[in-house]
Amino acid sequence: MKRLIDRHLLAWKNSQYRKSLLMHGARQIGKTYAVRQLGATYQNFVEINFEQRPDLISIFDLNLVPERIIKELSAALDVAIDQKTTLLFFDEIQAAPKAIIALRYFYEEMHDLHVIAAGSLVDFAIRQVGLPVGRVQELDMYPLSFLEFLLATGHDALVQEIMNHPLDNPFTPSFHQVALTLLGEYLIVGGMPDAVKKWCETKDMAECFTVFETIIRNYQQDFNKYAKNYQLKYLNDLFKFIPQCLGNQFKYSNVPGGYRTQELAPCLDLLETAGIIHRIAHSAGQGIPIGALSNHDIFKVIFLDVALSQSTLALPEAASIIRPLEQFVNKGELVEAFVGQELLVYTKPSRKAALYYWHKETRDLHAEVDYLMQAGSDIIPIEVKSSAGTSLKSLHKFLENHPKTPYGLRFSTQNTSVHEKIHSYPLYSIPAVLKKLCGNDISILE
Repeated sequence: MKRLIDRHLLAWKNSQYRKSLLMHGARQIGKTYAVRQLGATYQNFVEINFEQRPDLISIFDLNLVPERIIKELSAALDVAIDQKTTLLFFDEIQAAPKAIIALRYFYEEMHDLHVIAAGSLVDFAIRQVGLPVGRVQELDMYPLSFLEFLLATGHDALVQEIMNHPLDNPFTPSFHQVALTLLGEYLIVGGMPDAVKKWCETKDMAECFTVFETIIRNYQQDFNKYAKNYQLKYLNDLFKFIPQCLGNQFKYSNVPGGYRTQELAPCLDLLETAGIIHRIAHSAGQGIPIGALSNHDIFKVIFLDVALSQSTLALPEAASIIRPLEQFVNKGELVEAFVGQELLVYTKPSRKAALYYWHKETRDLHAEVDYLMQAGSDIIPIEVKSSAGTSLKSLHKFLENHPKTPYGLRFSTQNTSVHEKIHSYPLYSIPAVLKKLCGNDISILE
């Protein structure tokens, strides 16, 4: 599978300013596969999974001198680790916290050795041991985007057309129909690599749902690794509840069980740290950076993957594949979550991505804009529409209250159109819009 992260990994490999690299991302999104693909471009590739080889963790206990560590690892693995020809990969590095600290010294004392570390729960270990500032590079990774899904399913020409089509020109009706049909497919299959692989091989949603069930079970089993025993019931109830509240402000009081905020809030933080969920914080949207005027006590939540969120609800899958276009009308919250997922995955991976939205509520008014994004020095409101409805009252209200905002964006099932300060684009064109308006680097076919 071609992944957006591949180009960034190659750039890291070829940079004269390269540091040890740490990759972040939830379990089973393809981090290990991406590093192995990069490893194929080296003369030597050495992979150490600390969950599989706990016997190697003690090598980091004596001291963190890179030369000694490499000698002992070479002896234990019976492989040569040459500085100038080897990519050394520490997987599941959270199982060896001192190895995280050692990344600094590999950079400072053994700069010619290329070192990458990754771990599905690495952020929990970083909370304990810290991360040397300025000594380690970091990249965030997410499930497959819609573009990556199209490439995985053999639609390279479609990707080319989406990215190269003049942004303000409508697509042909036939292309628009095909692209939306495939987007409907993506909403059901999602971006977890194992599920996409099963779909490519079988076109059987039952097989994909088997993958989803395994991933969900693995995520729940991980709760024992980072939560206290008394928190497990809170985590499980939050995990089940979040897909039910997509598109709505998250309120702890709505979680079944009658729990208190102080019981649930730390557990929601744990799910976020594990990469399973993403918050969308409220912001006034009056200046940059957007986060400077955000209120993190008011937020919405999305799952890391649109298909996984549906799988936790045990929704029927057959009709969605047979009539994918009809599903947009009935799945507005899911489409909104899809847009959030796309905004995250197309952010530069070395920059910690964040999502924001806006709402204004008075006795006579309730207005809400689904997302806010920064384009240069401007804050751009984004409204998501899953059906043919044209009401954009909230978007107009934002523009009215923010006179310096040059325009608003609508992503929907409708074709491209521009009317005064409202720029409307089809849902599948999000990466093209981000590339032109925000300068996001979304080169994936090279």
